[in-house]
Amino acid sequence: MVKHEEVKNGVIFPVGEKNEAYAQYFVGQSFLKGLVADPKVSVGVGNVTFEPACRNNWHIHRDGFQILLVTGGEGWYQEEGKPAQFLKAGDVIVTHDGVKHWHGAAKDSWFEHIAITAGTPEWLEPVSDEEYNNI
Repeated sequence: MVKHEEVKNGVIFPVGEKNEAYAQYFVGQSFLKGLVADPKVSVGVGNVTFEPACRNNWHIHRDGFQILLVTGGEGWYQEEGKPAQFLKAGDVIVTHDGVKHWHGAAKDSWFEHIAITAGTPEWLEPVSDEEYNNI
């Protein structure tokens, strides 16, 4: 049974379109809705929704940071060399400049977060099924 199916309809913010622009950096289907479209704001703000078991590749934010505000469902966040952290609505994650990490949905749950991102992402290798299944 899949948990938190209400997330796929948008809990607080709209789900947006299939995340085709970044699909190559995800395992599974994600959806993206940009929330701030002001050229004078140098920080990206978007609602990212993950279907169950969807996760992004390992990545690093260069010359910036990322803040995740979890708004629905259940998911995971992991920094390289550290155990994965279980996430649920209300959790906040701060990723500092240069920290290799990934985030995504739990195997049996939809997952949604607001991503506030500054700097340039450096996309790396996918999170393997073995890595993911061992959390």
